[in-house]
Amino acid sequence: MAMRRRSYPGTDLTVSEVGFGVWTVTTGWWPDAQRQTQQGLRLLRLAHELGITLFDTADVYGDGLGETLLRAALGAHRDELVIATKGGYDLTRPGPGGQREREQDFSPGYLRYAVEQSLTRLGTDRIDLYQLHNVKLDHVLADDLAATLDDLVAAGKLRAWGTALGPAIGFVVEGTLAIRRGLGCSQQIIYNALEQNPGRALFAEARRAGQMGFLVRVPHSSGLLEGKYTLATTFPPHDHRRHRPRSWLVNGLEKVRQLEFLTAGGARTLGQAALKFVLAEPQVMSCLPNIYDEDQLREFAAAPATPDLTTDELERLAALYAVNFGLDEPPMGFKGLDPTSVRARELLGAGARVTA
Repeated sequence: MAMRRRSYPGTDLTVSEVGFGVWTVTTGWWPDAQRQTQQGLRLLRLAHELGITLFDTADVYGDGLGETLLRAALGAHRDELVIATKGGYDLTRPGPGGQREREQDFSPGYLRYAVEQSLTRLGTDRIDLYQLHNVKLDHVLADDLAATLDDLVAAGKLRAWGTALGPAIGFVVEGTLAIRRGLGCSQQIIYNALEQNPGRALFAEARRAGQMGFLVRVPHSSGLLEGKYTLATTFPPHDHRRHRPRSWLVNGLEKVRQLEFLTAGGARTLGQAALKFVLAEPQVMSCLPNIYDEDQLREFAAAPATPDLTTDELERLAALYAVNFGLDEPPMGFKGLDPTSVRARELLGAGARVTA
């Protein structure tokens, strides 16, 4: 069955329901860089063959490698692709190294420069979806951002633009204000069956505002919903999951155990069911599973053709999530501006209640 597609409201931008997040083949998670590059080229080309049209990258992925690798793999098929990239990190300055975040620059001058650099690396005359990468509160409130990107759309450099929240889950105030201020047609967030907030709050906000679609990353909750982890699973030193508390794996596996009803009958794998859960939200335009090998790619690309989650399955999952799967664990911490703070209430309006 052909890959299903969805269209962003109010635009001519149509994307495959499953996209390819290029960061997994460009950000140094593999010890052999040459092998990583060759595998990345193979996976990108296979993704295209399997009907994936949306490829999400960023200028900061491998300091431009993500964009140049995409060009090398699929440049000959440019008109068949929807290229989403991101900008806002200052690549003219050396990176801090390690897990520390690079300095950002969302000034009009730098954004125009960054767009031109991305166009060159991608070997194209337009970017289909340009995303402000990991925007913070000050960026969301800046009046010149939208004007700059709208000018780039008018000039034909961009087809559409939006925001990408992160780098971790929980930027509920920033996401809400980006929607209310009309910052583009797209918002990229973390959302999955085990981490549904603040996604649900942002979906509700977008329904009220209209003209907003979502890209979802981490749809498998950092691998838990792929169904491959056990209590004996360990992670390599460079893997961020290695630094999480043991309870993350133990509790996560107990939650996954309670989702066995999603795979009963064998019509879909757990990994496919996780994507079908994300795609059950009409405002989600596409999901971006982490892809490292051909078996994963084939499994995830086939997910849209598997049966949709039934009303009963969605209700059972909602009931489990409402009680945190019966587990007693600390609530997820806030990222960005605390939505319970006085400042958040001032920005969101008197009496506003937004949960993360």
